[in-house]
Amino acid sequence: MDASPVPATPPCDPPSGAPRAGRLPFAVRILAWASYFNDVASELVYPLLPTLLTGELGAGRTVLGLIEGIAETVSSVLKPVAGSLSDRWSRRKGFVVVGYGLAAAARPLMGWVSRPWMVLAARTGDRIGKGLRSAPRDAMIADSTPESMRGRAFGLHRALDHLGAATGPLVAFAMLEYFRADLTTVFAASAVPGIVVVLLVGWGVRETRRAGPRAESVDRSPRTGAPIGAVRTGSRALGRPFFAFLAAVLVFSLGNSSDLFVLVRAEEIGVPLAHLPLLWSYFHIVKSVGAYAAGAAVDRLGPRRLVLGGWVVYAVLYAAFAVARSPSQIWGMVALYAVFHALSEPAERALIAHLVGENQRGRAFGWYHFTNGIGALPASLAFGAIYERWGAPFAFGWASSLALIASVIFLTAFGIGSGRRSVQESGAASA
Repeated sequence: MDASPVPATPPCDPPSGAPRAGRLPFAVRILAWASYFNDVASELVYPLLPTLLTGELGAGRTVLGLIEGIAETVSSVLKPVAGSLSDRWSRRKGFVVVGYGLAAAARPLMGWVSRPWMVLAARTGDRIGKGLRSAPRDAMIADSTPESMRGRAFGLHRALDHLGAATGPLVAFAMLEYFRADLTTVFAASAVPGIVVVLLVGWGVRETRRAGPRAESVDRSPRTGAPIGAVRTGSRALGRPFFAFLAAVLVFSLGNSSDLFVLVRAEEIGVPLAHLPLLWSYFHIVKSVGAYAAGAAVDRLGPRRLVLGGWVVYAVLYAAFAVARSPSQIWGMVALYAVFHALSEPAERALIAHLVGENQRGRAFGWYHFTNGIGALPASLAFGAIYERWGAPFAFGWASSLALIASVIFLTAFGIGSGRRSVQESGAASA
């Protein structure tokens, strides 16, 4: 079990003082609920994008992959910029509010498109908002939370995020199935929860008190939490262990194509169109239930084991998607696929907060999101092209192979059992 790490800088105070024992800070809870409503809005429209593009507008799977890849790449490029600026200015809230506001404005526009490039423009506007808010928001959660509760904090955030992602498709299903709404009406409805998000963050969250951006930070062992090597400041504070983790994330991201292809595969195998929002909702319900439990497990077991476990689950499940033959198999595989997200998402964020100092968190989360997303364009393009030319088994098998390679890189760098030196300890020895 990982020992609690030594903080690199004095802990920051949450907006209304220290949280009561066992209770997560108010800012963390508000940000978690903001993510809930944002994902209600996002997932009202997301499961319907393949139908809009390939059905209504006549675009192919390669165009679908291109649009998703470009949108996610633009988002990814913005994340380290927004994260670094939030560190430099010691202000994070403005990035979060503006980011949520842009997304709330862009999503409804997809209901009035008549060309694939218009979908690209609206989808990119949505992802620009995500690029602005993601790193500062994750840094706010880490800033507001004691080290011993950080896994729970990120677990709660991911749980409510996924609960919102489960609610959105249910609303879409009800509108399509029972109220006979058209796609334009469903897309327009996404504006309502989007406005709620902006009000929640704008009025419900205050900035945390933090030291200036030049404050010291210390490399720490991902095994023991002990300080290692020299104290660092400025641009060198992230350190080699953090970038070793990013190397593994990059390889993984190259095989982590858009989840829209899971919906394409489900429809291909025989899941009815009206049931796709239900399938997507079911997927997020399982993720929501698992994320909070996994977050608590991070605090007990340490993040490394859960990151590795999640990536291995992904590799196994994508191999299974390659050979799936019936809708019932898809429903079971989607539930297990949710386990990957539940294990890895809070664990990866907790590991980053563990590896870097407080005043580098915005930058660190920005580079993490950038690395995770910069592979989105080649991943989605390659997956879509392989799928279109050689079929699902080759496409899903390709993604599974890259996930296994990333797992080996992570295991080599950080280890998982006793008797193996971590990359951070090795880096200190060579410093």
